[in-house]
Amino acid sequence: MAELWMPGAIKEDLGNHAPCDPEFPAKAIAHITADLKATAAAPRDLVPFTTLKRFFTGGGKQVAPHILWDPFSGAFAQFFPATSRSLALLDGPGGTRTNRAGEVVIQIEALFFPHCRVDGRVFANLSETPCEGWSKLNAWVRSWGVPNTWPMGPPTGFTSHRDASTWRSHKGWYAHAHVPENDHVDPGSWPMFVDGRQPDARSGDRPAGRPEQEPFPGASFFHPGHKSPVIAAMHRRLVAEHCNRYQSSTDTDVWGSGDVKSFAAWQEKLGFSDGDADGIPGRTSWDRLHVPNV
Repeated sequence: MAELWMPGAIKEDLGNHAPCDPEFPAKAIAHITADLKATAAAPRDLVPFTTLKRFFTGGGKQVAPHILWDPFSGAFAQFFPATSRSLALLDGPGGTRTNRAGEVVIQIEALFFPHCRVDGRVFANLSETPCEGWSKLNAWVRSWGVPNTWPMGPPTGFTSHRDASTWRSHKGWYAHAHVPENDHVDPGSWPMFVDGRQPDARSGDRPAGRPEQEPFPGASFFHPGHKSPVIAAMHRRLVAEHCNRYQSSTDTDVWGSGDVKSFAAWQEKLGFSDGDADGIPGRTSWDRLHVPNV
């Protein structure tokens, strides 16, 4: 049975528990603390883990997540049990109750800001850090039925992409930048899911052995009018990669001219040119897009 409190985490129970909404699928939300502003020219030292832990148990209780994670040391602190909502998402009146919109909505704040300095080294992206403890965190979240997939694509930059329909209907990991009613654009990046691990069997999201990424379906798959959830998943990834050349946000699951133009922009971003950037996916360009398996 899944553990309410992550094994090995410092338990800082804030009380103020409230149930999640099982009408929605299980989710995990990726945040960074972003507690200081720095640049490549002016990096700043990382704020100590204990400082952020004091913040979330003191003046920052009203915005506390479930988990504070230090990717440099592998330390964790937990403020709410997995089955309670936490408070790290903006939840406006009416609309989706974002902090509760799932069987679980496990929110993780990674102790990080871009261009933080640790032991003399500067880190521009979270994924460049040692990511100590990530395998434990990934396994614990998965034990609550959250599959190793990003329904809106993995975070690859500080830009927002919010799709309320996907949020309501798909289980998995979401960036803060994906959450409806919110305006934050973090975390910018996140570590890869642990290799060789499958989602908890309770999730029903993917049969054992099915890959996390959508396999290349072949060039003939991409023809005008073809309708498929694979095309919608590709659409979301192209938008996340800043290759949005679409003129409409309707019929995202139907292959059309906007898909050709947007995929051509992706091919050009990868360094292809002329006839190799024709907008029709090939195996190399498809595999590098990391379209989540649907």
